[in-house]
Parts: sequence; C-alpha cells; structure tokens
Amino acid sequence: MTNHSETTGSPENGDITGPEAQSGRKNGEQDKKANDASRLHASSPAYDSHGGEHQVTLRTPAELADALPYLLGYRPEDSIVLVALHDSDGRGRFGGRARLGIPANADDWASAARQLSHGLVTGSERRGARPESMVAFLCQEPEKGETGRQVMERLRPLAQRLRVECGSLDVVVVEALCISEGRYWSYCCDNATCCSPEGAAMGLPGTSVLAAAATYAGIQVRGTLRELRARLLPWENAAALEQEAALDTASMALVPKILDDTGRAAVADETLDLARRTLDRFAQAPPVTGTLLADLRDDELLGHDEAARLILGLQDRATRDRAAEWMEGDEAGYALRLWRTLARRCVGPYGEHAAAPLTLTGWVAWSTGDELEAREALAMALGADPDYLFARLLHQACNEGLDPESIRSCLRAERKGRGSAMADLLETRAEGDESDGRETTVAREAEPHDEPSPEAMPSRRRRRPLPVASTGSASDRTSADDRGMGARAPRRRPSVGTAHPAGATTETGPRPGRATRASTARSGSVRTGGTRARTARKAALPVRDTGQEGPQPGHGKDGGE
Repeated sequence: MTNHSETTGSPENGDITGPEAQSGRKNGEQDKKANDASRLHASSPAYDSHGGEHQVTLRTPAELADALPYLLGYRPEDSIVLVALHDSDGRGRFGGRARLGIPANADDWASAARQLSHGLVTGSERRGARPESMVAFLCQEPEKGETGRQVMERLRPLAQRLRVECGSLDVVVVEALCISEGRYWSYCCDNATCCSPEGAAMGLPGTSVLAAAATYAGIQVRGTLRELRARLLPWENAAALEQEAALDTASMALVPKILDDTGRAAVADETLDLARRTLDRFAQAPPVTGTLLADLRDDELLGHDEAARLILGLQDRATRDRAAEWMEGDEAGYALRLWRTLARRCVGPYGEHAAAPLTLTGWVAWSTGDELEAREALAMALGADPDYLFARLLHQACNEGLDPESIRSCLRAERKGRGSAMADLLETRAEGDESDGRETTVAREAEPHDEPSPEAMPSRRRRRPLPVASTGSASDRTSADDRGMGARAPRRRPSVGTAHPAGATTETGPRPGRATRASTARSGSVRTGGTRARTARKAALPVRDTGQEGPQPGHGKDGGE
C-alpha cells in the first residue's frame, strides 16, 4: 500500500498538501452526509490551499475525477485510491491519500478494502486529523474484448466493500468513482441526468480549472506508475547478457577481497572513487529532452565493467552509507541518475543486488522532495530483497510523512567526522614515518648480535595503534551493524596467511612459521631470521596463558552470549 501523506509533498510529486474546501453547505452534520452522498453533485465545493492563495471549485464528478492525478502526482492504473476529506467546521480540505493495486482475485477484495481504509484512517489519526469522509476511486482499463461499463460493473462489489469498511470506521464515502476507458461512473449517484449508466466522458487532460491552477502553482503530473517503474527495472535486451558476464567477472575478482578486512577497505575506496568519476562524467554530459532519452544517454556513459564494480561494491553497508551522502545540491541530481542506471544493470541472477541502488534512488529522491519516486523505488528495493532493513526503514518514514532532514544531519556528521579522522590519520602516519627511520638505524646497529638489545625492539610494538582487544571489538561492531542495517556485505573471515598479533593466535599447537611471518610483519625492521621469531613467541606465550591481553582462542567479545 502506498500512503500519500497529507503533511508532506512537493510540486514534483503533485502531492497537493491540504487543500481546503468551502463546502457550500450550511449543515455539515455526519448523518446528513450518510443520507445524502449525492450532495457532492448538487453543491459547489471549493478547494483551496492552506494559505488561501488559490481556490478551485469542483462542481461535478468529472472535475473530481480530473483532480485525482493532481492529488497523487501521477495517473493511477489498476488502482484503488482513497482520499480523506476533513469537514468538521463547515469547510473541507483534502487529507491523506492511499493507493493499493486492485487484486486480480475477487476473493481478495474484502481484505484489500479493509487494509486500505484502516491504513488511511489510522494514519490520519496518527497525524492528528481523523477524516470525516472519503472519496474512493477505482481505476482500471478494460481487458481485451471488455468495455468500460463492464469494468465498472465488475468492480462494483469492490466499491461496495470499500463503503462498508469505511462505514465500519464511522467514515462515510461521499463519492465512489470508476474511471475506465476515458470515462467515469459514479457508484453513489443514481441520477441519470448527471451520471449516465453509459458513463460520462472525461475532459482532455490539462483542460480543467484545477489543471490550470496546478500549472500556475508549479505542480506537475507525471505519467503512470508503470512508466516510472520502467526506469528502474533491469534490462531485458541483448546488452543484458554482456552486463551479466561483466558481473560474473567482477564477482570473481572482488568477492575474495571483500571477504578480507584489508581488501574490503580497498574495494570501498575504489568503489567510491569510481562513483565520483562517474558523477563528474554525468555532470559534463549534454542535457536531453525526455526521460527515455535521458536514461539512454546515462546508459551509454557507464560501461559494463564499471557498472559491475559499482554494483558489487555497494553491497557493503559502509560503502553504501558513504554513497548516500550525495543527497543534496547539484550532486544529488547526478547521484540519482547514477543509482537509476545501476538499478537497470542488476540483470539476471543479480536482481537481488538491485536492493542497494534502488534504496539509494529512493533516499536521494526523498531527500530532494520527490516522494513519488522515493516510495516506488523503496518498494521495488523491498521487492528485490524483503529483508533489506535500510529500505524498509526509509519506506516507513517516507509513508509516515517524516522529515528527511534528521537523516541528512546524521550523514553530514558522518562525513565531517570522517574528514577529521582522516586528518588525524595523516598526522599519525607522518609521525610513524619518522619513528621508522629511527628504528631502522637502531636495528642495523644491533645486527651483529645474536639477541637484539631491548632498545631495538619495543618502540615499534608500543606504537602499534590497534591492540588485539580493539581489533576484535571493531570486527564485532561491524558485524552487528551489518546485521542491524540489512547489509549485503559478505561475512568477514580472515584470509589464509593473514598475520595475527601476538597473544591472539588461534592455533592449538606451535606454528613457528606463522609466528615468524607475524613477527616480521609487525617489526618493520630489516632483520630477519629465527632470533626475532623466538623472541615474538616468548612474548606471546604469557599473554595467551594469563589472558590479560586479548581474547582467548575462540572467545570473542560476545563469546559469553
């Protein structure tokens, strides 16, 4: 179900936020509404904005039907739409909107009507404005050999279920319209003068008074949801085979690196660097007219190998979160184009990988005010991977009308903090380079001796910035974060031959060769041989036996749980 909040919106998604309506009726009692639902046809309700700057009068069901695309921001297909109306003080305004696809099986219509009506009423109550009445729309085009009137008759039980479910919540449906084949029918009016059994033709799109007011207000109505989703669906052409082969090749090259801690960091840097270069390429591309031409242009700007590396790199949660920082200003528009392009490249067996670029598409769209594309992209991300937690949280927040600024603030803080950490790291490395020079000199002076002097060894080991305990904690935290945020990054496993710090070895017996390599990697000294290895082993044994430093073999930070 798609909720269109009454408290949020933008000219881009056509979410007309809270138009108020002058009912034209002196008595607004609820019982009168229930007994005279056709009053909407006889009276002249006027709908204006919050500030009263624009006022639009809707006099007929035709104008009400014409208003639907401007309330949603697109032209619905195969949809059930409920629009809340608030009229407690004699004036009315449009409230929240909710849409659900028409189930193909008529046995599911009752549950669909219940879900939609309860969802809209409870959502409105959560925002502090329970609706007094509703308008229902059923939009579906005829199947082959079917007429619009037959569609209306076939959907009549669904319209009745909607009225019953809303009535059970003490919210009356003042109008229920079926829109099909360019005509509309009313389920609530039996007056053949205004609502013929053959239906009434709708006006040409964009010719009504509301269309003129929406254009003046800068509100745009895009195409259908099917056209919007088509921009995010994976390729199904000859090029899809080439893209799949590129994804296979990139997987063999990148997955082993992602499984290693050091390799994962390198893949993240390479992914983000490639993404930045691609954004610059998109920024320099000449503009084109139309969404289809724009998507074709972006597809040509990104090679198969580049797309594969970006798609696989974004499966890491930390990399994806850093990419989400391109969320405002000019870079947001370029990033949105890139994420759409990557979603189209998740072809064949890599369809599940589309969750990451689709979620980024939804996030950037929401951050820039396009709630329509945000909802659809996030819904498609959950379709690709129902357990993708980041998409689920964003989808819920978007539907509930929350402000994305809180998330933007967190991402800005992350970027700022990472910049400060990088400056500290560079300073630490500069100090370490000076220390390396001094240690090398001392090591060379001690080389003729069988045993190194105490002054030759400890300084480097004391300066080691990552002790065993903190390393294990970082790994545990990362794994927990990955699970918490629905990350698709593979589980971390130490690769074969990875050096283990002293006191953190997991072998049950002595492995002199392993100890020699670990000691050599730590020391940074020019000395080699068994003397250094024996010294490192002697230093390791007391730590492992006493348990004073680092975890015992097989006991991590959460080993007691």
